[in-house]
Amino acid sequence: MSNKVPINHLRELESEGVYVIREVVSQFENPVMLFSGGKDSIVMFHLARKAFYPAKVPFPLMHIDTGHNFQETLDFRDWLAQETGVQLIVRYVQDSIDKGRVVEETGYSASRNKLQTVTLLDAIEELKIDCAMGGGRRDEEKARAKERFFSHRDEFGQWDPKNQRPELWNLFNGRKNLGEHFRVFPISNWTEMDVWQYILLENIAIPSLYFSHEREVFERDGVLYAKTPFLKMKDTEKAEKRIVRFRTIGDATCTGAIESVASSVEDIIREVAATRITERGGRADDKRSEAAMEDRKIEGYF
Repeated sequence: MSNKVPINHLRELESEGVYVIREVVSQFENPVMLFSGGKDSIVMFHLARKAFYPAKVPFPLMHIDTGHNFQETLDFRDWLAQETGVQLIVRYVQDSIDKGRVVEETGYSASRNKLQTVTLLDAIEELKIDCAMGGGRRDEEKARAKERFFSHRDEFGQWDPKNQRPELWNLFNGRKNLGEHFRVFPISNWTEMDVWQYILLENIAIPSLYFSHEREVFERDGVLYAKTPFLKMKDTEKAEKRIVRFRTIGDATCTGAIESVASSVEDIIREVAATRITERGGRADDKRSEAAMEDRKIEGYF
């Protein structure tokens, strides 16, 4: 009788993610891990800690701060960096605005989310980053579904599908010319359900925004937005207190909440299993055009 413990799909995904992260460290000289404070980047960082344990993670986290983030996200980011001892690099969209590198949007739908692209590419050039790992998953959005684990970017930071390399048998080609870099996505094959089940399995800490709480929100185009100083309300819009949570965390100006009483990870898993609305269904930045994410990926955001 075998004493071997059966490997479930979560452990297979974990092993795959750890392998990809180790490949990054072996092939690149100056990688960073992009960190938003959301569940996907938290899981990705958890995999990185496993990949190099008991040593510290051998690369920094980098957060592109729009200045319009939820305070709970920023508090969690700073706590995690202090708790784990990882180096944290923060670059601010406000600095890009002050330097005249980008122009802030105006109007009721104004958001800094798209402006992150310039801030990110400037940071990559300034710090000579040759690989930026991200928590993108193929199941999130059609533009992300096309990505491979190792995504080549040209000297302008742009994505060109003609320059993507085959990845047969999990062999990754990180060769590049001077000035070029790669984006790498260690959890590409994960789904939203996988992420939540893994968080439960590993007992991973996450921001309180993911759990139900009372918050002032208002409805716009069928989406509940948090009342914040960053988002201008119309005269016809009225804020009211509701019990909500967030399925995805991003800039407060374009991230919608959902009404929910899910107060634990187990509750969230049950809710995700029953829902028929996509995870990014409340993200206004994805709805600006039919190919909004595709355009931003080509420009160098994703």
